[in-house]
Amino acid sequence: MRVRFWGVRGSIPVPGADTARYGGNTSCVEVQLPGEAPCIFDAGTGARVLGRELLGRPERSVNLFFTHFHLDHLFGFPFFAPLFAPSFKVTVAAPGFTPEATRDRLGRYMNGVLHPLRIHDLPAPLEYEALRPGRPIQRGGYQVTATQLNHPGGACGYIIEGGGRKVAYLTDTSPLSRPGEALSGGQAPNSREAALIKLLRGADLVAVDTMFSEDEYLEKMTWGHGYPEYAATLCRAADVKKLALFHHSPDATDDELDRLADRWSGGYQGMRVMVAREGADVDFEG
Repeated sequence: MRVRFWGVRGSIPVPGADTARYGGNTSCVEVQLPGEAPCIFDAGTGARVLGRELLGRPERSVNLFFTHFHLDHLFGFPFFAPLFAPSFKVTVAAPGFTPEATRDRLGRYMNGVLHPLRIHDLPAPLEYEALRPGRPIQRGGYQVTATQLNHPGGACGYIIEGGGRKVAYLTDTSPLSRPGEALSGGQAPNSREAALIKLLRGADLVAVDTMFSEDEYLEKMTWGHGYPEYAATLCRAADVKKLALFHHSPDATDDELDRLADRWSGGYQGMRVMVAREGADVDFEG
């Protein structure tokens, strides 16, 4: 399984000299098994460059999963090149009750007003799917399970299994436990956190929203984002092999992210930790 980060920022794209090394594009992550259609998670501005590369690959189908429809996860969708190639089949999935609801939520953005194109103008054949948290679906060699997260307006994360690997994508979520509650000996303080730990158990890689420092989180607890110490404690309780700190603040410069990487370079209680970088493939072994 290959995992590549195409966009690692939260809230708003931030191009410029101060973000060139880690990247300024918003959330977009690709997971692919050899010979299988790729699974794309979110279509932030990182989806634009990814889409152009997909045109040159042999696979002519794409699985696109949305965590939610806040704009930083949606900006790149109208610029995702496979949508303009009739030879591509694009399946779009999101949390919800009906496929029509998924289509209509995208249509509110691509409505000729907020964006000049309308959803029905896209040349590629699109299929829509609604996902229910906790119910695994099979897509070729992948098993994908959605799980409810903690974010204003709602969001879901994804656990992806295939090719002997297990990875998870948990962005736009704040801790599922309150300050003062603590994971102790791998025991979760509430049922939602216990269920998430069970889903993550033994994962090879988990990418987690760590937009804030711990002090910033205490000031912005209702904003729906997390911090590294919580992510590390959660993943260690689930015996995760590698944690990727993800969904960086738009205010975080490359130098600040270098310092974050230095701080976590030793890992956490035997678990490896990396800082997600745009364009990077995950090294599962190192």
